[in-house]
Amino acid sequence: MHPRRDLVTRITTCIWSNYTAEEQAVFYTSLIPDSRIVRIERTPIDTPSQKAGDVIIAEIELAGHRYLLLNGGPMFQHSEAMSFIIHTPDQAETDRLWAAITADGGAESQCGWCKDKWGVSWQITPDRLMELVWDNPDKAAAQRAMRAMMTMRKIDIARIESAAAGEPVSA
Repeated sequence: MHPRRDLVTRITTCIWSNYTAEEQAVFYTSLIPDSRIVRIERTPIDTPSQKAGDVIIAEIELAGHRYLLLNGGPMFQHSEAMSFIIHTPDQAETDRLWAAITADGGAESQCGWCKDKWGVSWQITPDRLMELVWDNPDKAAAQRAMRAMMTMRKIDIARIESAAAGEPVSA
């Protein structure tokens, strides 16, 4: 048992922003059902990088998880070392999220990974992919599904299912 369990009441992930926290908050909460902007806070004084009244943080909730977007400036950049993973129920939701995240300056990557226009990495991961690769008792089918996934940018569930079934998969 942790000796001071009462000291940790909540952990919130902080995401550094280059003065785009409010814009990101609006966009991110529009993507995910059951999401909301919890609060927008403005700095009460001038700081070295901001004027009094500028947005300093945006706190959001995405599907029940809290995040803090901090307007810190350009000195720190995002990398794939941190990403949001969105588990999707079907191809339509996979397609919708992929299109929204990669639009307006976002970028596609491999194996369901993409970046939004602010450089934040996302993994758009269909539940069916997880079933076919990780929860599949047929190890050969799981290997075929994984090999097919490795050739993709956005995940194509039908192609993964075909691969798992041993059918030829077109590019």
